[in-house]
Amino acid sequence: MPAAPAWRVRRDPAPLLPDERPLRVLGTAAEAAADPALLLRLYDGLVRGRRFNTQATVLTRQGRLAVYPSSTGQEACQVAAASVLAERDWLFPSYRDSLAVVARGVDPVEALTLLRGDRHTGYDPYRYRVAPLSTPLATQLPHAVGLAHAARLKGDDVVALALVGDGGTSEGDFHEAMNFAAVWQAPVVFFVQNNGFAISVPLAKQSAAPTLAHKAVGYGMPGRLVDGNDVAAVHTVLAEAVDRARGGGGPTLVEAVTYRIDAHTNADDATRYRAEDEVAAWRAYDPVLLLEAALRARGLLDDAAAERVARGAEELAAGLRDRMNAEPALDPMDLFGQVYAERTTQLAEQAERLRAELDAAAGADAPEPEGTR
Repeated sequence: MPAAPAWRVRRDPAPLLPDERPLRVLGTAAEAAADPALLLRLYDGLVRGRRFNTQATVLTRQGRLAVYPSSTGQEACQVAAASVLAERDWLFPSYRDSLAVVARGVDPVEALTLLRGDRHTGYDPYRYRVAPLSTPLATQLPHAVGLAHAARLKGDDVVALALVGDGGTSEGDFHEAMNFAAVWQAPVVFFVQNNGFAISVPLAKQSAAPTLAHKAVGYGMPGRLVDGNDVAAVHTVLAEAVDRARGGGGPTLVEAVTYRIDAHTNADDATRYRAEDEVAAWRAYDPVLLLEAALRARGLLDDAAAERVARGAEELAAGLRDRMNAEPALDPMDLFGQVYAERTTQLAEQAERLRAELDAAAGADAPEPEGTR
């Protein structure tokens, strides 16, 4: 048989491989170079984020939210993701990323409207440059690639940052988005929050890769591994990836190693698939406490300053609680208002039928005129 034609690797994979261990900043020599003002802003975001998570969880118990996928323990990922983006950039969240949406500037009540069951999304995506919260796993990733690619074709200086959980990396949408992004060199950053479980399935039962960041190499993009509870490290890695994308360097896959302290949602019993000792170990590695300890050690935070931040977080929670306790005024006809720019014939027929049913129901509920009884 003739020898096979000469073949060579298109690209050296070595520069694409992640480091052996997740990047850390807090508690290392790199911490001294961290901007104190940035660290204080991140601390404020973490404290407010923790309070947002606890308040939203309480709202589910009070029946004010249908469901809440808490990001307690993952606040460093959420806050850093929102803080590295310019105003013109886009954030593509998953269902667990309502804190990132709020940190991006969306009204907290609007951010929780989907989880309340009132609307498909409670905020204007174009106003905030935040895509709707995505409940189906990983479907937001191809959308992020499409937007980023379109922006580059138009000459717009825009980056898309797409968040996804470790479970989402097993979905076909994840692989398709990664491949398109790499081939097109789209300005998009994929941010995987590896919190250990896809509902009840541990990572080891859904992926045999050394790390999820290693998956980047197969598509031809860099993979980065970061300590997801070290907010300074997460900010550093994501900022570098965003700058690289904006400068024409193409996409990056970032994996943050973190942990989901609370259950998958308020409807889940996490004690059935993980031990409390494991949860306790991660509670001791709390992202809020890690940064607070570093700030106090550097003399950047004292009791008075910490109390001011805590009061601000309480004000956020109180405002959210009061407004969520108010019954919303909903119009069922709004279902048809944000579907198409021009209503289709079929949609118009459905709207007419619903209007007729609503009018009939209103007539049936109206009191009878005097003298007809």
